Amino acid sequence: MAANPGDASVSIGDMINTSRDFRLKLLGDPHRPAYHFVTPEGYCGPFDPNGNVFWNGRHHMGYIYQDRGVHCWGHASSRDLLHWRHHKPSLFPTPDSPENGIFSGNGFVSKDGKEVVYLYHGCGAGNSIATSSDRDLDNWRKLPGNPIIPNPADTTLYRSWDPCGWVEGDTYYAIFGGQRPAIFKAKKLNKWTHVGDLFAHAIDGVDIHEDVSCPDFFKLGRKWVLVCISHRLGCRYYVGKWKNEQFHPEYHEMMTWADNEYFAPESHTDDKGRRILFTWVFDGRSGEAREPSGWSGTMGLPRVLELGADNRLIMTPAEELQALRYNELSFPNVAVSSRGEKRIGVDGNTIELEVKFKPTTAKEYGVKVCASPRGKEETVIAYNKAEGKLKIDARRSGLHQPKKSVEAAPMKLAARESLKLRIFVDKSIVEVFANDGRLVLSRRIYPERPDSVGVALFAKGGAAKASVRAWDMMPSNPY
Repeated sequence: MAANPGDASVSIGDMINTSRDFRLKLLGDPHRPAYHFVTPEGYCGPFDPNGNVFWNGRHHMGYIYQDRGVHCWGHASSRDLLHWRHHKPSLFPTPDSPENGIFSGNGFVSKDGKEVVYLYHGCGAGNSIATSSDRDLDNWRKLPGNPIIPNPADTTLYRSWDPCGWVEGDTYYAIFGGQRPAIFKAKKLNKWTHVGDLFAHAIDGVDIHEDVSCPDFFKLGRKWVLVCISHRLGCRYYVGKWKNEQFHPEYHEMMTWADNEYFAPESHTDDKGRRILFTWVFDGRSGEAREPSGWSGTMGLPRVLELGADNRLIMTPAEELQALRYNELSFPNVAVSSRGEKRIGVDGNTIELEVKFKPTTAKEYGVKVCASPRGKEETVIAYNKAEGKLKIDARRSGLHQPKKSVEAAPMKLAARESLKLRIFVDKSIVEVFANDGRLVLSRRIYPERPDSVGVALFAKGGAAKASVRAWDMMPSNPY
């Protein structure tokens, strides 16, 4: 493992100058997000959030990064989910451990409450465990018997892959992910046994052996929720019951609808009882564009999860984000004519918008952000009444952006229902929370024109009226 304090042949002066030059380069990058959690440096792919846990008054987040080609877990902590202190790496391969890299897993507090447990996949070895009782979780001890379950030669019953552990009474349970997700359990962390298949039965439209990677399993209200990815389908979730050591799914829904850009979910419960979700949002740039920038790795905004009466997840932005707002502007009654567009007195690429459209007969209406004066570049957030879909159209988000697509998610409004949008624009990422968290869309954009900062409302096939509140957003990343 190359995570060492540095090359002794390099002077401290050279290191300081290099660090300063790199920091200034990142500060001048027009696409580096300002208030989303971003890798401090380098290419991170994958950049999965892992091991998230609330411990000793802080939110702790792990993330996969690559140190000289080796997968490791980085570590950051925060009091407010916005400003993060970077710690030394928490997990990396060492000469006395069996793995050659650290891959996905999760974190939870032990049965006795005295330590945090990281359950992770050790590349080339199998699922493994490390523990820490530090106040700041700076020092980790891997179990001497790792891996707790080696990679099996026969994967027909289970794979030792992408684990997610939790405590229930006096028993540790874990999901081992993959194409036949399984349940394991233990009374002691160093001795686990195979229980059987995760799913008690299939659910309509999803094969019982569909890939369950990056699993995140937790109780929410009276039900249990499994958030995960399929490398084929993308990010998704199930809601159901946990009984007799199996999951009985009752509902399934996708969380991404175009090209799996929203990926690798990981959540934790804080001291307020909130379930808070982070994900890696793919970069979407070509290697030729990404490599000169010196960074790649962005998390979505922290979402607070609640369960609706219809078994659907309600996802709202963490209230802490409001602390970043400043320079508020308000436009209480904006009228947009049929086939018209109304520019409002807001511009910027690190902003938040609250837009509420009154019920309308317009066939399609919405908001344009990061728009140049004549619309040559723009990102379009549109509700189409006939299709019953909310869309982010990124086909003109960047003139030479390699990934140009429309992400369209089902959301049928009732006849007299308003459309309410909270829109977060942060340089190269747009996130839209619709109708109090009923639907959320995330999309990467890379505008190239310096004047692509405008905001406009539009309508087609009928007039529309809306109220708008807007704020600049204070950067929370140090650079």
